[in-house]
Amino acid sequence: MPRKLMFTREKVLAAALNLAREQGITAVTARGLGEKLGSSSKPIFSLFENMEDVLGAVMEAAKKLYQNYLKEDMASGKYPPYKASGMAYIRFAREEKELFKLLFMRDRTHEDIGDDKEELKPLLELIQQKLGLNEESAYLFHLEMWIYVHGIATMLATSYLEWDDEFISRVVTDGYEGLKTRYVKGK
Repeated sequence: MPRKLMFTREKVLAAALNLAREQGITAVTARGLGEKLGSSSKPIFSLFENMEDVLGAVMEAAKKLYQNYLKEDMASGKYPPYKASGMAYIRFAREEKELFKLLFMRDRTHEDIGDDKEELKPLLELIQQKLGLNEESAYLFHLEMWIYVHGIATMLATSYLEWDDEFISRVVTDGYEGLKTRYVKGK
């Protein structure tokens, strides 16, 4: 009778995700993961085809975690929904620095990013409803706002600065109001 596996796919993935959180995605190697699990790398390859499969699963788990940040912050009512999406992005960068870098600060040269408008549709609809913009203007508004929010998030993720939530909220509002003035008066 074959020996029962000590690890499940979920347990290996959780260890890989924690390793990425603690040390960055480059630490997620067969050897590093084996050490994290307290075993050899053999159990990993009985549950995953290869390390590329493990890294893909870590990427998907990080995306789900980020999506949970968005859902939580947008549902909390602390901020208007569109602002909450930016604040969630910033909070994710502060609290999950290595996973933020994995998702939003990696080389995307060989990725087919494609048209992201479909994924952004709920946010674009918020902008359109709130500001009365057409879809193209809402998309441009969002891109400019995202550049601003991404800059703040990146500075937090790289420990370049450490701002409190109140100050971040204020500067995000300032950026939004400046763009709003430009886009709404420019219609």
